[in-house]
Amino acid sequence: MDKVFKVLENVIENEKLIYAVFSNVRKGVEKEFVKLNVKPVLVKNERVLQFEYEYDQKVYHENLSNIEAIDIAFGLIKTYFKQAMIYTIDADYQVLVSKKGVPKILEKAPSRNTFDLSHNRKKNYIIEENKPCNFLHALGVMDEHGKVFQKKYDKFRQINRYLEMIADCVPHLKSDRKIQVVDFGCGKAYLTFAMYYYFVELKKLNVDIIGLDLKTDVIETCSHLAKSLNYKNLHFVQGDIKNFTGLEQVDMVVSLHACDTATDESLAKAVSWDADVILAVPCCQHELFKKIHNPVMKTMEKHGLIKERLSSLITDSIRANALEIMGYNTQMLEFIDMEHTAKNILIRAYKTGEMNACALKEYKEFTSFWHVKPYIEQALGEPFRSRIED
Repeated sequence: MDKVFKVLENVIENEKLIYAVFSNVRKGVEKEFVKLNVKPVLVKNERVLQFEYEYDQKVYHENLSNIEAIDIAFGLIKTYFKQAMIYTIDADYQVLVSKKGVPKILEKAPSRNTFDLSHNRKKNYIIEENKPCNFLHALGVMDEHGKVFQKKYDKFRQINRYLEMIADCVPHLKSDRKIQVVDFGCGKAYLTFAMYYYFVELKKLNVDIIGLDLKTDVIETCSHLAKSLNYKNLHFVQGDIKNFTGLEQVDMVVSLHACDTATDESLAKAVSWDADVILAVPCCQHELFKKIHNPVMKTMEKHGLIKERLSSLITDSIRANALEIMGYNTQMLEFIDMEHTAKNILIRAYKTGEMNACALKEYKEFTSFWHVKPYIEQALGEPFRSRIED
């Protein structure tokens, strides 16, 4: 088996691997997956080896470092699989293991061409890398030639993921007039600028966007940047969500990382405007932490960390449920990878105008189970209370 290990170590450590297939599970071992495919990919601008485990009815992916990949691949050849085909830039290696566990390595001329891993980064991005984008350059995400700075690559991915969700919203917006959008708690406005760029520069829609934030200096910086980019219908206003007034109709409401009950305020504003689209990524949900209780769930409630996460999930579930009661079709989506933040759930809601009777029943049973009266009820006011008390 030493020769097998040396082959794996050579092709993986020296990044010569193009593709590998491990197959033919040995008799007598407990069978889990039936096949393993291995290939190099780029993740967060870093080369890793993707292990694709094929089961009878599903596929599982795992990204590994070179050292991890060598150990796992060698272990599988040693104890699990009887055969492996390893395609490299120098040669093709076929590994055959006998019934007694003795390996045989056949070396042939290389049959596969090398490939550019950059497609892993570019293939689905709405804003392409290596193509200049004015607002991303101004915000320091890429240089004037479109090259994304390595330290900003996570932000670049987040922006593109966000735009994918925005793209799904377009069919739900009325395009026969100016579309009014409000972004509550816009912060440094990376995503606000991205939304404007997508709507106006890429989709050529007639849109007016207002970004609201509590910090005066942030608003001044964003306003100056919007003016320098000639984003004429992008405006920034200082203020809080609850007291924001001046608009009679809003088509789309965005609230990303508004803390605690500020998310509820933004959802209530959206409902009061009859907004067609709502996007919300809640943050810091403290309200229900000390309120939720059910003796059956004591095993989870007694651990502070578990209870914190549980209360966040309960809070977001109630918010989505409340929107359904108010005539919205709601979805829960993963905004960014869990490795970046645990607060990665995005609530996306589309106006239907029809109250969901099942949602009303679920809401009453769920809040009763946890013995809570959530703030969303107060924020939505009489129109909501009249429905749940009916």
